[in-house]
Amino acid sequence: MSSNQPNPNPIGPAPPLLRLVEKPDRGRALITTGPIKPGQIVLVDSPLVVYPSSLASLPVFCSRCFRILPSQPFRCPSCHVARFCSARCLSLSHPALLCHALPSLISGNVTWPDDLLFLLSAYSLPSSSLLQLLSLHSNSRFSYESIEILHSELSSLLPSNVVPLHFSTETTSSLISKEKNNSFALVIPMDPKFEVCGVAGARAYGLYLWSSMLNHDCLPNVCRFDYVDDLHRENNTDFIFRALHEIKEGIEICTSYVGVTRGYRKRQRRLTEDYGFKCECNRCKLEGQLKENQVEEEEAEQDNEEEEVGEEELEMSDIDDDDFLHRKDDPGGDGMPICE
Repeated sequence: MSSNQPNPNPIGPAPPLLRLVEKPDRGRALITTGPIKPGQIVLVDSPLVVYPSSLASLPVFCSRCFRILPSQPFRCPSCHVARFCSARCLSLSHPALLCHALPSLISGNVTWPDDLLFLLSAYSLPSSSLLQLLSLHSNSRFSYESIEILHSELSSLLPSNVVPLHFSTETTSSLISKEKNNSFALVIPMDPKFEVCGVAGARAYGLYLWSSMLNHDCLPNVCRFDYVDDLHRENNTDFIFRALHEIKEGIEICTSYVGVTRGYRKRQRRLTEDYGFKCECNRCKLEGQLKENQVEEEEAEQDNEEEEVGEEELEMSDIDDDDFLHRKDDPGGDGMPICE
């Protein structure tokens, strides 16, 4: 590790109603400090960083709040690429390093990786926020060569007289691993007109400190609510988690990383491929046992069918072929095969 690789600092006090604990089998977890009523807000979380999902999203969504742009947006006076939905968002601007790099990213025939949009945004953060971001859990691994290439591309986009805080290949590698494991998508409205803009799926991605510490359960007790397009909210990219039912004091709050309506096998496959673990929540234990029983029953039924066919073939072997009017291998026969 290089000398300028930061050691993540403490993440600060937990939000109201919750406390942070370490669980041997689950890592960090958030536990309720008192009873929670159904529908009650359990957690409000502001993003450490929010960044565009792709260059194609820039003409469609505000570069500050990521609301849908009006017909006459405000342009960034510095990069002339980013657009804003209001004078307020324009005054708040967007990440400085991303602003500097955008003209280069959209010019020429070079295809830049979308990861650079995140890295430029992350390296623009103040030191305290960057260190909080680096404190998030991650288990992704990348080849040194691929990170070296990405870091070199990033370096070429920075101002010649600016070296971001904690800037190094190791920090870049760590940031990418945090992003891969902890990013949340801010989704696009279900409106066909946005397909024409070449943007699909997410308008932006964000990394949230406390939301990233929520562990998974296929029967979650909290649900996330987004209000990205709410014009009456200043902090419209905040996440709000509400209780789905009554939660007692001392209970871990959990969300679901996958759609809860998916079947057992689809959930397990998604969690294994995207998050690197097999879920062993109570629902999965029950459904997994039912699946195993179902497989065993299907195998037993198949064995019984094979035994019955075997007994039938054994009985047929005692009968002379001449007793059959037509045989399967008789070219002159016009009947059905007698046995397979």
